[in-house]
Amino acid sequence: SITIDPEHDNSTVLKEHASILGATSANWHFLTGDKKYIYDLANKGFNLYAGENSKVNGGFEHSGLFALIDKNGDIRCRKDEYGNPILYYDGLEKKGVRDMQQDIAILLKE
Repeated sequence: SITIDPEHDNSTVLKEHASILGATSANWHFLTGDKKYIYDLANKGFNLYAGENSKVNGGFEHSGLFALIDKNGDIRCRKDEYGNPILYYDGLEKKGVRDMQQDIAILLKE
């Protein structure tokens, strides 16, 4: 997980957030860094929207979609009934979260 608010989310804040979420896996990392690099990675690397917006609560917005990245840095995905890749998981829908949890379990075995 990568913060989109690196000016606030230092390592202490991220550790607390991980604890609240119950993220205990050694393979789940909470990252921060340079804001421009993070936004470029989200928007250009993962093709997932993240940005600042002073008109929304908290001042930041993002898509709600998740990309599952394997240990080689590749986006892992499922395929639809026609064999087309479904690159992202919808983190706002129960099915998307369930699918991502199942695929994380597969990745942890690799």
